Amino acid sequence: MTVLIAGCGDLGTEAGLRFAAAGFSVLGWRRSPEKIPAPITGRAADLTGSSGELPRIPADTDVVVIAVAAGRRSEDAYRAAYVDGTANVLDALERDGVHPQRILFVSSTAVYGDAGGAWVDENTPAAPPSATGAVILEAEELLHSRRPDAVVLRLSGIYGPGRTRLIDSVTAGTAAVPAARQLTNRIHRDDAAAAIVHLMTREPAPEPLYVGVDDEPADLADVLRFLATELGRDLPVPSGPGGSSRGGDRLLSNARLRGTGFEFAYPTFREGYRAVLAGYGVRHG
Repeated sequence: MTVLIAGCGDLGTEAGLRFAAAGFSVLGWRRSPEKIPAPITGRAADLTGSSGELPRIPADTDVVVIAVAAGRRSEDAYRAAYVDGTANVLDALERDGVHPQRILFVSSTAVYGDAGGAWVDENTPAAPPSATGAVILEAEELLHSRRPDAVVLRLSGIYGPGRTRLIDSVTAGTAAVPAARQLTNRIHRDDAAAAIVHLMTREPAPEPLYVGVDDEPADLADVLRFLATELGRDLPVPSGPGGSSRGGDRLLSNARLRGTGFEFAYPTFREGYRAVLAGYGVRHG
């Protein structure tokens, strides 16, 4: 049985390695296949091009994970990656007569609007506050129009090996500490990858939508203070109004994902950032 990772970047590769460890044959598509580690089989693929130019898909492909990423933060780049990329993968499956049992699309909580500090879950209506968020929602809707049984996993604030922006800001003394509460939601890359494998292999009847975040939405100032303590650094005096960030003023709930029996290796930012600071894991590609 084969798993296709369409968009085998850092997250896709980590998920692919976990599928391989579970006994699957894993095929990874990306523009630079030489960056894909064994035992994943890498193939050169530009998901933003033509579906006819994509590699042939093995007939025994039973799981497809679409984990694309835009090359830059613009509406056009997001449309090419998320909408066109998703359509091209679905077209390639039809071209080759392959009918996977399960398809998962890695989405983003950027499709939600500002909630005024309230809880947000899968039943909260999407209200993208940005053009890029609207494009991601369009890609979700495209997928579900063609594969109503597909699973969408909306991730927020992925951090992990090599994703050290906050750590670097504390180390450099440039961290901007909000004076007012600024809610953040995040998930460690390894938990995001594990959730993908869990939903595709261990959940007998997955829902069409899951929010992928850890157990504890946190004030950004608390995260920065924690990192400063761990690093033995002083933080700048809080400044600025704080309030809503790019992630929106909201508390994201993982209750549906937890309800499937999924267990987090890093249930809060504390465990996760301690692992990053200890050098555990590597960033892929």
